Amino acid sequence: MKARLIRIGNSRGVRLPKALIEEAGLQDDVEMVLRDGTVVISSAACRRSGWAEAAAKLAARGEDRLVDAPVSTKFDKEQWEW
Repeated sequence: MKARLIRIGNSRGVRLPKALIEEAGLQDDVEMVLRDGTVVISSAACRRSGWAEAAAKLAARGEDRLVDAPVSTKFDKEQWEW
């Protein structure tokens, strides 16, 4: 699909057809990166999206334990009060 760059203030932009936006699942915020001379536009993923679900799955499998044993610090020994 061809498109034309249009002037938007001091910048230039591309109009995306509604069908293309819907098919790509784009919302108001998008991510843009340049890869090998190609501009790639994708949905802006919400940071930590899916973490709660992943944690619940780990807990269900009994895999939600610490990898390393807790280590007490100087703060724990000298400053922390219960």
